[in-house]
Amino acid sequence: MSRGLNKVMIIGNLGRDPEMRYTPSGRPVTTFSVAVNRSWNTSDGERHTETEWFNVVAWGNLAEICKQYLTKGQQVYIEGRLQTRYWEDKEGVKRTSVEVVASEMMMLGERRDAEQSGSSKKEEATANDEEDEFPF
Repeated sequence: MSRGLNKVMIIGNLGRDPEMRYTPSGRPVTTFSVAVNRSWNTSDGERHTETEWFNVVAWGNLAEICKQYLTKGQQVYIEGRLQTRYWEDKEGVKRTSVEVVASEMMMLGERRDAEQSGSSKKEEATANDEEDEFPF
């Protein structure tokens, strides 16, 4: 039997401050969006840039760390897996969304308190538990 692989790594900037909620069983879950820019030149030398938005979900201890330390605009490295969710909206229309379920997070670039001391500090956090039911 062969093993599968579902792994994604992104580096981008937070599009909004993280939002933390709790599942009915009390587990923290934090969601936020990350914008990743891609640039390329066309055959005639014209420069193009496009932005891809990723919805990120972090669970447990990693959810708490993301909520505490991440802010809108901050550059971040996220590693995790892709997950597709299906649901029906209030009008009964079937909806789909793809999100990154984070297993690791690293803050990149300057932190506000590090800027004052003149040093650049990288913070890492890793998820050590799996998610359970999604609360919303």
